[in-house]
Amino acid sequence: MDRKKWNHIISQFDGSTLLQTWEWGQIKSNYGWKQDHYVKEGSSGSPKAAALILSREQHFSKYSPPIKILYVPHGPLLDWSDFEIVKDTLEHLIEYSKDQKVAYIKIDPQLPVSQGKYNFEKTEFDLLGYLKSSGWIYSRQQIQFKNTFWLDLSKSEDELLSKMKQKTRYNIRLAEKKGVSVRQGSDIDFDVIYDMYAATSARDGFIIRPKEYYFRLWKTFMNAGMAVPLIAEVAGEPVGALFLFHFNHKSYYLYGMSRDVHREKMPSYLLQWEAIKLSKSLGCEIYDLWGAPNVFDPSDRMWGVYKFKEGLGGEVIQTIGAFDFPTSKLAYTIIQVALPKIQFLTRKIRSRQIRDELAG
Repeated sequence: MDRKKWNHIISQFDGSTLLQTWEWGQIKSNYGWKQDHYVKEGSSGSPKAAALILSREQHFSKYSPPIKILYVPHGPLLDWSDFEIVKDTLEHLIEYSKDQKVAYIKIDPQLPVSQGKYNFEKTEFDLLGYLKSSGWIYSRQQIQFKNTFWLDLSKSEDELLSKMKQKTRYNIRLAEKKGVSVRQGSDIDFDVIYDMYAATSARDGFIIRPKEYYFRLWKTFMNAGMAVPLIAEVAGEPVGALFLFHFNHKSYYLYGMSRDVHREKMPSYLLQWEAIKLSKSLGCEIYDLWGAPNVFDPSDRMWGVYKFKEGLGGEVIQTIGAFDFPTSKLAYTIIQVALPKIQFLTRKIRSRQIRDELAG
């Protein structure tokens, strides 16, 4: 299997996403994961199912043996209304997990349950019931966002603007009036982009990975022609940025960052508008704003982000979420107890490192 062949295979599925690409597997293989690729062909030779399968070993203490896990990010890819292919694919993943002697396998297909082509009320079988009866468990650890926002890019620019909240349109015009400009960046800009991202993470209270991870990821997708950094400036001074990824007629807003200076000039709004226009020029049909609250309530930590994205005119997409199949119930139980504690300590350490980076 090579990059060109794999990306061609997954591009034939409606639900294909950035996280099933060859490039995503390559990035993860540099950070403790191993990758494998599964393809099920139909009688005509066209793919009926596909999955990028990531595996890694986790050590919960220096005295305990490693525990191996499998993860299929935003997959597997298949027609979820076809019971036979669903059954065949999930059974294959279970057998593969047993052969690999893993604790469990996690899947999290980007499968809408409240919007779009696949709605469980319209399928010919009870998918959730089938998953439960087959031993799959709704995961306590949702790696990716369960919900998100999509913008329909088939509309004209005027129609897209008209769907936005009035305040959002006003802020876009305000940014232009106040001298904010947006340009496409290159790898020369990585340092300043990362510095803004680290500052954003410290200000908004979320944890990011080390600089080297993002440099590798951004460079990999840019070299593949699948990512463009956009940088907002005021009088030549960078004040905000975002990375626009795109694959198979869909664009993604994975990373956004800003500085405290000139925030009253609303650079984030103009950045999004330029990202929307660029997505259309790239032939994208959907702009995925990447993340919405699990609970649509002002108490949710993502409520401010939700209101910002809602203002852009996006439609909330609620997906099925992640499911786990434990092949070792004891190991799976250990992970469920130990992993949150490890993650808490890791976040504390990384938070301190980010503060040190900003201070230095």
